[in-house]
Order: sequence, then structure tokens, then C-alpha cells
Amino acid sequence: MISTFFLLNLIFPVELKTDYSNIVLASDSTVIHAYLSKDEKWRMKTELLEITPLLRKAIIFKEDKFFYYHPGVNVFAIIRALFNNTIKNRRTSGASTITMQVARLLQPKNRTYFNKIVEMFRALQLELNHPKDEILQMYLNLAPYGGNIEGVKAASLLYFEKAPNHLSLAELTALSIIPNKPNSLTIGNDNEKIVQMRDKWLKRFEKADLFPHQDIKDALNEPLTAKRHDAPKKVQHFSRRMKNIYPEKANIYTQLDIKKQLKIEALVKNYINRLYSRNIKNAAVLVIDNNKNSVISYVGSADFHNTEDAGQVDGVKAIRSPGSTLKPLLYALAFDEGIISPKFRITDVPVNYSGYEPHNYDSEYHGFVSVIYALTNSLNVVAVKILNQYKINKFINHLKDLNFKQITKDEKKLGLSVILGGCGVTLEELTGLYHAFANNGVFTEFNLLQDDTLNSGFSIISQAAGYMLTDILTHVTRPDLPLEWQNSADLPKVAWKTGTSYGRKDAWSIGYNRNYTIGVWVGNFSAEGVQGLSGAETAAPLLFEIFNTIDYKSDAEWYDMPDNYDIRLVCSETGLVPNSFCTNLVNDAYIKNVSSNKRCQHLRKVYISADSSISYCTSCIPESGYIKALYPNYPAEMISYYESNQLKYLKIPPHNPNCERIFAENKPEITSPVNNVEYFIDRADTTEILLSCNAANDVDKVYWYINDKFYKLAEPIQKVFFKPGEGNLKVSCTDDKGRNANVHIKVKMINF
Repeated sequence: MISTFFLLNLIFPVELKTDYSNIVLASDSTVIHAYLSKDEKWRMKTELLEITPLLRKAIIFKEDKFFYYHPGVNVFAIIRALFNNTIKNRRTSGASTITMQVARLLQPKNRTYFNKIVEMFRALQLELNHPKDEILQMYLNLAPYGGNIEGVKAASLLYFEKAPNHLSLAELTALSIIPNKPNSLTIGNDNEKIVQMRDKWLKRFEKADLFPHQDIKDALNEPLTAKRHDAPKKVQHFSRRMKNIYPEKANIYTQLDIKKQLKIEALVKNYINRLYSRNIKNAAVLVIDNNKNSVISYVGSADFHNTEDAGQVDGVKAIRSPGSTLKPLLYALAFDEGIISPKFRITDVPVNYSGYEPHNYDSEYHGFVSVIYALTNSLNVVAVKILNQYKINKFINHLKDLNFKQITKDEKKLGLSVILGGCGVTLEELTGLYHAFANNGVFTEFNLLQDDTLNSGFSIISQAAGYMLTDILTHVTRPDLPLEWQNSADLPKVAWKTGTSYGRKDAWSIGYNRNYTIGVWVGNFSAEGVQGLSGAETAAPLLFEIFNTIDYKSDAEWYDMPDNYDIRLVCSETGLVPNSFCTNLVNDAYIKNVSSNKRCQHLRKVYISADSSISYCTSCIPESGYIKALYPNYPAEMISYYESNQLKYLKIPPHNPNCERIFAENKPEITSPVNNVEYFIDRADTTEILLSCNAANDVDKVYWYINDKFYKLAEPIQKVFFKPGEGNLKVSCTDDKGRNANVHIKVKMINF
């Protein structure tokens, strides 16, 4: 007989697959969202740890006192039930063990003697293959509680709005009654009947000395006011995302901090309500706990239920233009390449890169500026200049390594404008980038679940470059500090950067300190631009509010200075290592063995006549009657900027007209037309092409040539135009030192 059982066990294995509801839980195990199972049931999985001794003792006493002693079938209970039912000619007592009930709940069948035998066989199978505690867990997960509610966890949550391990003795006793009569006893409708039956069982517990007398007394006096409630539906965007990522998980234990989440949700909703009259209708926020490397708050929109403003769109995952928010990464990478340092001076003047002419947000140019000024004022021209020097392909590869998906997809289409927002990113990607800045330059994929293992990550910038960057981004003397926070005593100490996309469609503010990294996006999901929307005035105030809400006056220590980070004196004019003529020195941070050791050349020695009317080169310097003088060694683009804006500067006197030397260095730079570019001209139009160049400090005149034929004499900054013919053209510019530059263009005549 035993061999027959084992054979049947192999042929007819018990099926245990149960379709549970997906529930999303916060870090404190609070259920934040629950979803119906595929068969439209509220069937939530009760974990073993949620089965408290109180619940275990009450259920076993009531349903199966000998649960831990029988093999799945209680023979004595069966004999007793048969005897009583035969003598009294009706069913007075049952013989089903908890294991047999599990077998019936797994495979419901009509109550016949044959099905009872099958049920007993299945019970023996369950006992053979599973420990008692697992079988008890199965029972508590499958027991019917009326309607489409199954399992003690679903019943506890929907009737009492708490987890099973938080139920009182009175509450769990009331629940234990329902599975025996799930269709005739409904919590909320039949509470009086349920209380009567509850109290009867409580007295039996007392008689059996199952629980302390005082606990029984308190339970008997506890009223039953429970009723059916709606399932939790909080943190909709995050919960929906978790369900989609982990569809096979019944209980999705996340690291979300529900208390902080609800505070931030309220902040975002109230903030957008204040901006609504300005046609700014939505926002998204992502908060990372830097110490745990985990997502603790996730706000996809200001109001999930606002269908008019597309509230169900998840702004954390939406692809938007980043504005200037990628600039910090570029500056940090340039620190690591030795291209720049914080006090390094760079020109903010008009530039042209093969037809691309970047402009600053304020449409102004600022001449010589420090890297600190350029980043804190988010100067576009400087950022493009640094990117051009760093190389666009290297920068894109870094973003690909950081898993910027849309940038990876579009990499072949992207150019220098990527640093000004000419690409697509998500709030999640940007927050992950700044999380790396907060983590000493180490990028890690942040965790979503409680059982996620720590990711060691990889370094994207050095700790020294990150320290430089953080120091700059902590400066509060900058235009993107909101007006209402400029004199606030509660301004949090954070490193932050703002960004505004072209057309004022997206406002960003991403910030971090040792504890948190917070990303904020404000705008409209319709991509409608709004006059007045900007990262500084629209997104940054919300960023600071959130920091003050979750990390007010943080006592966390700031970042430690890295070993290879140091301070040195540099020339204030260039930010380079001082030369003998550098008199004004300032302190600047640098990275040992990385930052440039190039010496300052902001002045050059020039031989001039005694009356300063002409200058001499080494070939024409007279034997006497001359003096040595130091003149600013401006780059050609800076000269053009000074001349174009009629700004005073110290100009080198004209070169000795009698000198016949031909110079090779510092030839003119033709800025228009652009080399190797096709120009399309309307045949019926009189369109002309601009000729312009940047020339050296000692140049007074330039000579323009078209296809090696002289065209016009002009001053270096003078705008010259010419009407081109069709075909390939060579445009040449020669300065009054004989230095020459050429560009080649192709002109096509078409009918527009």
C-alpha cells in the first residue's frame, strides 16, 4: 500500500502554483499599492514572518488542534465524525485537517466521499513534500474571507487596514471565523453575529488557557467596527513600475520611505498649484538615499489622477531635453584631462564651429572668465568650447557608459549642442549622474528592492575632480539661486545645478549632499513652453524645499579633501602657473600630476619705437632708439571681440612698414564662410556671403581674395560681403604681416 502511494505521488504530483496579487511595500513593510490577481481575486501572500505566535496558536486551536502531530489526515477525527454523523443522521462535526483544507482549496471539488478520499491523498502528499509551517502558510494564503478576498493578509488589509502581524487577538479571532461561513458572514454587514461567535471562541481559548486572562478580557471588550475598505493605491507611478518590472513577485519589498514620500508628494502638489495660473502644470521628483544607494521617493507627476494635464505620465522616465544639466560632467572630465582648473581663464566670445554658433542664455558675451564663473553662470559658449576641446565622441561614450538610453540610441546624430540640451534624457538618468558626483565620482545603479545587493559601481571621474566640482556647485553667489532663498537663513548646504531647455519647455534642478541626491523637473507633459519657466526660478525653489523637509540642517559631515587635490598660486589673468611678469596671484585648486603646468603667457615682449608709433620684429629692430614693452598676448578671437564691441584694450603699434619679413605664426582665422560647407543660393535673390576673420593683436589690415583674385582691403573686424558664383570657391585672407589662411566652399544656385 505504501509503494502504491509513492507511485501515485509520482504519477499525480500535487500542483501548488497559486496566482497571488502583486503588492508593493515600502521600506517599513507598509503596503503602498495592491493589484488584483489575474483571476480578479484579492489574494495576497502571507510571509512566514507575518504569522505571529498569536495567529498561529489561535488558528491551530480552532481548526486543527493536532496539526503538528498527524501526517495530514487525522484518523481519530475521521472515525469520530463518521460515528457522530451516523448516530445523529446529520453532519455534526468535520474531520478535515488544515492540510486537507489546503488540498481542497488548491483543487476545489464537490463534497463527495470519493473527492474526500482524493483530498486525503493530496493532504498526505503535501505533508510528504512540505514542512508544517509551509502548509499553515498555504492555508492562511488560501482561506476564503468573502467575496473575492482570499487569505488572511488580504482580509487583514481590506477589513482592518493593517498587516496580519499587527492584528489584535480580537481581530484575528474574528477573522478566523469567516472561512467557515464566507458566504453568510461578511465583516461590515454581520458584525454582531461575528462578535457573538468571536466571543464564544475567545471563551474557549480562555478555558484552554491558550492566552493570558487579561488578553482574553481585553479582546472580549473590544468592539468590532471593521468594514471593507479599498485596497491601498498610493505612489501610483512607482508602484506600477515595480509591478511591471517584477510581475512574478507577490510581495515587492522596496526601499521607498513612505513618510518622506507622502511629504514630498504634498510639497509637489502644493507647489504646482501655486504655479498653475502661470500655465505650469506638472513636476516630477526622484530622491536617492546616498548612504543606502536606494530610491526612497518617487513622484512621477503632481497629481496622478489629473487626466487633463496627463498626470498618469511618469515624469521620472519621460525623455526630455536636459538644458545645461550635463555641463558639470563635462567640467569634471575636463579637470581630469588637465584641460582646465577652477581659476583657469577662458574666452566667452562669439565662436563658429563649422556653422554652429552657440549663444549664451542671456544673449551676452563676457570676455575672459574663470571656469568657476562659467559653470556657476552656466555660460553656453564656454561649455561648447570645452566640449570641442575634450572631443564630443569621448563625452558621448561616457554618457553611454552611464546608461543614457536615448543618447545611446541617437549617438550618431549628436553634435556639440548636446552639452546645451540637444539630446534626450530622463530625470532618472540625470539623478543617477549626480548621485555619482555625491558618491565621490563612483557611478552605481541605485537599488529599488530591499534585497538588492550593493553594486560596487565604477568611477566616472576622479575623487579630486568630484571635489572640485562639488566645491563650485556649492557656491551660492550665482544667478540660479532663487530670489526667495537669497537671504534665507534656512538655505540648505547642497551642491546643485539648474537647467532650462530650449523653448522653456523643461526646468531642472538637481542637487546633492552627503545624505541625498534629489532630482526635480518642472514643466508640462504636453511639451508646451512657458514664458518665465526656468531651472533657477521654477525648479530650484522646489529642490530646496525638499532638502529642508527631509534633511533640515543636516549634521552630516561635508566631503573630505582627496590626497591628490591641492592648492597652488596661479596668475589671476590666465589661471596658469605664474611667469616672471605675473604680479597678481590667486589660489587655485589643482590635481597633482594631472592639471596643466603650462606657464602663463598673458604678456609678450615687444620692441617699439621711442614714441610708441611702430613695433619691430627681430629682423628689423634698429641698433638704437627703441624700447622694450610688455603687451597683452590676446588670442585673435578676443581681439575681434574687443574691436566689435568698441572696448578699449592695449594694442601693439603697427609693425615697421619697411620690414620685409614674412611671418608664419598667428595667421588670421577665417570665421565666415565656413570651410568645406555647401552654400545654397537662390538664383533670383541677391544674397551675399559674409567674409569675417579673427586676426592677431598686431594686425591693422587684412586682404581678401576670391579664387586667388584680390577682392577687398579691410580692417580685421570689418564685415565684408561678396556675391558668389556657382561652383567651388577658394576664399583667402592675408594680414599685413603676410600671414595667410584659406577656406574652400561649394556654392549651388537653386530655385527656391
